[in-house]
Amino acid sequence: MIDVHELTKRYGDRLAVDDLTFRCEPGTVTGFLGPNGAGKSTTLRMLCGLGSPTAGAALVCGVPYRELPHPGRRVGVLLDASAQHGGRTGREVLSLSAAVLRLDAGRVDDLLDEVGLADSAGRRVRSYSLGMRQRLGIAHALLGDPEVLILDEPANGLDPEGIWWMRRLVRSHADRGGTVLLSSHLLGEVDRVADRLVIVARGRIVAQGTRNELGPDDLEALFLRVTA
Repeated sequence: MIDVHELTKRYGDRLAVDDLTFRCEPGTVTGFLGPNGAGKSTTLRMLCGLGSPTAGAALVCGVPYRELPHPGRRVGVLLDASAQHGGRTGREVLSLSAAVLRLDAGRVDDLLDEVGLADSAGRRVRSYSLGMRQRLGIAHALLGDPEVLILDEPANGLDPEGIWWMRRLVRSHADRGGTVLLSSHLLGEVDRVADRLVIVARGRIVAQGTRNELGPDDLEALFLRVTA
């Protein structure tokens, strides 16, 4: 469902993403790990059609994101929860997107309840905490009941209970046959839920595989060593 092949992005003389190749299969959660500045967000932006690769390909459901006929119903995306319109209410944010996607209005209330924002749906987003904005962003990603979820740092701002909730949500999505690409700079946020890990540093993949393939007893040491 996600196929990244020899993906490269150059900004002038700076190589932000350097020849990345990995796949995310249906029914799995892939943890996309690396320190800040490793090229994770640049890779996700190219996957979501917000940037063009210098070389290589980033495919979702077999085609570039921009070629999907109904992308909002195929791919759920959370790249920056702070980018939401602060003057709208949580319900308005979701209702506008639901109208664009031609979804039943009841879907909005169902998702607000699912992400724990039903009691705050009438408040302006500017009054939301970071964790609440993350929950709203996740609800927005789920709105079209997509096959694929691409989530950038979804646990940012969540309390421990919220992190547990987020892990359960993405695990449930994968267990129903969906595909999840979960980006983070913290190993502990994704290690317990991911089927596979792709570790990047300085724009390159330095390790990838299952926890067992990477060495379950030494995974934290490996992550620290290769991303230092």
